Amino acid sequence: MERIDSLLLLLEKSADDSFLKHALALEYIKKENDTDARRLLESVLEHDPDYEGSYYHLAKLLERTGDIEAAGNWYERGMAATLKSGNQRAFKELQAAYEELNYE
Repeated sequence: MERIDSLLLLLEKSADDSFLKHALALEYIKKENDTDARRLLESVLEHDPDYEGSYYHLAKLLERTGDIEAAGNWYERGMAATLKSGNQRAFKELQAAYEELNYE
């Protein structure tokens, strides 16, 4: 069984599980299904704003698809969340990606 199918089955039982949604979004990114990946990552962060890893992946997806302004906003939100939690490593990773954005 493909990973996506397995994750979908697990989500049927635990529809609000942030870990499962995040994992499924990463699988969709691998398959270049950006629409579903974005929907899932936004859902994770809407329901669980402390799920810090999703900020980076959502912002990177948006950056890759050309939505630079939205990517910047998600990097900023992620930096605020990681500062609040004290996760310096994640903060620095988000900050570095944010600083590399090309707003031209």
